[in-house]
Amino acid sequence: MLDSETIVRPVYYRIIERRGKIWAFKEGQPFVNWFNAPNLEMEDLFSLFDTSMENIAAELRRHFGGQQGYYIANILDKKYYYCGTEWNDVKTKFRELGIGRPDPAGS
Repeated sequence: MLDSETIVRPVYYRIIERRGKIWAFKEGQPFVNWFNAPNLEMEDLFSLFDTSMENIAAELRRHFGGQQGYYIANILDKKYYYCGTEWNDVKTKFRELGIGRPDPAGS
């Protein structure tokens, strides 16, 4: 069952949080796996998309100055987004990108 913290997104969209001087890459759990693909380690997933966590952190620093808060990285298309400082800002940014929708139950 999904809760209010859940975000459903394609695998190539990664959520990153800047906490102090640390870049925290959020893992998450698969929701659906139509092709029975293996659940890869994060480093291996980034490698499949010809990048790394270090490269993503450098891009986020370059584009946004490393400000505190949440980010989204589209590692397929190499696009980066700053969301804001609250978890709901991530959900809002995904909706702006056409991913997801508000909960019809209103929770």
